[in-house]
Amino acid sequence: MNEQSPIQRPVIIWVRLMVRMSLFATALIWPAGTWYWWEAWVTVSLWTIFGIVMTRYLVQHDPALLAERLKLVPLHREQKPWDKVIMLVFFIAGIALYIIPGFDVIRYEWSEPLPLWVRIIALLVQVPCLFGLGWVMRENTYLAQVVKIDEQRNQKVITTGPYALVRHPMYTITIILLFAVPAALGSRYTLILSLFLTVLLIVRTYLEDRTLHLELEGYPEYAKQTRYRLIPGMW
Repeated sequence: MNEQSPIQRPVIIWVRLMVRMSLFATALIWPAGTWYWWEAWVTVSLWTIFGIVMTRYLVQHDPALLAERLKLVPLHREQKPWDKVIMLVFFIAGIALYIIPGFDVIRYEWSEPLPLWVRIIALLVQVPCLFGLGWVMRENTYLAQVVKIDEQRNQKVITTGPYALVRHPMYTITIILLFAVPAALGSRYTLILSLFLTVLLIVRTYLEDRTLHLELEGYPEYAKQTRYRLIPGMW
């Protein structure tokens, strides 16, 4: 009799999601030193809804991808060495991206909060971005958090959906969110960190694209058809 692995058990899956979202909320609210921060709670609510919807979808339609996306730390033994360095730095700086706004905007008031209209627009921008992330996950079952060729699942080139527009749509959306989240929280200083993370992600995009050219069958032909990595008409 086949038993489900721990990651496949529904209770474990939902507990992991709950823990992840609780950590997210804590990273935002604790530095602020107050519960009364509506922008943070709206942000947490948006991401929690997204997490619930995508988890339900992946449980039913793509448990293999769900197992990849639920890994807390983006490190893997099959991962490229350069990617381990990039993702370790990205992971640590990414935590700071959530912690700094509370100190900056609420607790210590290091900088004047961004105007209300900017915060509202940044919150609204996150909605289509979350839909975009869902679209990417639906199209690409090989969407691992690390750079590797999934030989166990016979990885193939994905050319449909957002992958017909750019070769790395997940990174395109992530870069937008790197600015939308701190802007929604009103933090000017965190936007500096967003710039650093964006540069890091662009470097990773270049290196990952080069790896796929060398190691994934059919990728060079796909790259000729879909010319741009992140932004149509530019790069």
